[in-house]
Amino acid sequence: MIEVNDLKKEYIEEDTTTRALRGVTFKIDRGEFVSIMGPSGSGKSTLLHILSFLDRPTGGSYKFLGKSIDDMNDRELAHVRNKDMGFVFQSFNLLSRLTVYDNVEIPLLYSDIIPRERKKLIEDAVIAVGLEEKLHIETGKLSGGQKQRVAIARALVTDPNIIFADEPTGNLDSESGLQVMEILESLHDKGRTVVLVTHETQTAEFANRIIKIKDGLIESDKTITTNRDHCSGQLK
Repeated sequence: MIEVNDLKKEYIEEDTTTRALRGVTFKIDRGEFVSIMGPSGSGKSTLLHILSFLDRPTGGSYKFLGKSIDDMNDRELAHVRNKDMGFVFQSFNLLSRLTVYDNVEIPLLYSDIIPRERKKLIEDAVIAVGLEEKLHIETGKLSGGQKQRVAIARALVTDPNIIFADEPTGNLDSESGLQVMEILESLHDKGRTVVLVTHETQTAEFANRIIKIKDGLIESDKTITTNRDHCSGQLK
């Protein structure tokens, strides 16, 4: 699904060049759950922005679903991003005065899906995160954990090929964070591809594979094969 080779990203400001990524190479197959870990300034956020088409690299190559992003213009990138990618952010990015239903509907507003089918997609996505009883409640009245579950439903509603989660537990208490990670884990168990960016070890260990980044380079890339029981665990 994802193939990056010798990926580089430099930022130039006045006479200063910052090398955020110094040559990163890896592949992510369909159906994987991958955590990208690293301390602040490691390059993990820059990498996520490139993988999710929010930025372009300054060197190397990136193929998504077999097609190089160099062969796509900004409009084509935006189309693939809206169609094939779902996003979950640390800050939720919800409209607090809109209901759960209305927030989840937003990615579908510019689609040609008829209203009846759109309604079912929204309801199914909300049911998937266990918030069907909150469907017509304003999101501003929900807890932090419930807001993040709305954000996951919004990411699911377009049936994307991949879900990118950027520090999804960063603004949550341990119990709410655990619930959010269990939802992401269950989505992976159903065949979803999930790429998670986090600095939290216990959060990262929900994945089947952990890529650690330091100073713009891959420090390690390991598959997790041990059985894990998170039900009684706490996220830190």
